[in-house]
Amino acid sequence: MTDEELIAAAREAARNSYSPYSGFAVGAALLFVDGSVVTGTNIENASYGLALCAETVAVSKAMADGVRGGLVAVAVTGPGTEPITPCGRCRQVLNELAQLGGNDPDILCVGPDAVTRLQLSDLLPHAFGPASLA
Repeated sequence: MTDEELIAAAREAARNSYSPYSGFAVGAALLFVDGSVVTGTNIENASYGLALCAETVAVSKAMADGVRGGLVAVAVTGPGTEPITPCGRCRQVLNELAQLGGNDPDILCVGPDAVTRLQLSDLLPHAFGPASLA
């Protein structure tokens, strides 16, 4: 799968966003080593603190389907003028899934005119995860 196809999947997921409070529709697409893609979108809640981020929704869907590791890339899209990055909570959630497979996935931070490619370890250096408990 190309970066463009992964980004398109994230943008398509953002179309299903439930973001009536912020109007900030975010989409995420996770690419796994077997070529499968799992998407998610943000889901807001009137009690703000219970909102779910797109990346967390996608990881939850993958884990619910029994996926444990193999994460090779993530695309994250949202509104605004700059590429969007996963929030701190999402970085930790992505790290959990990545560490289960011993991966350091590419994170494609997508804006309207630019894509910034980073490694998850660049976004969350010295991460705490399953390996930290061994």
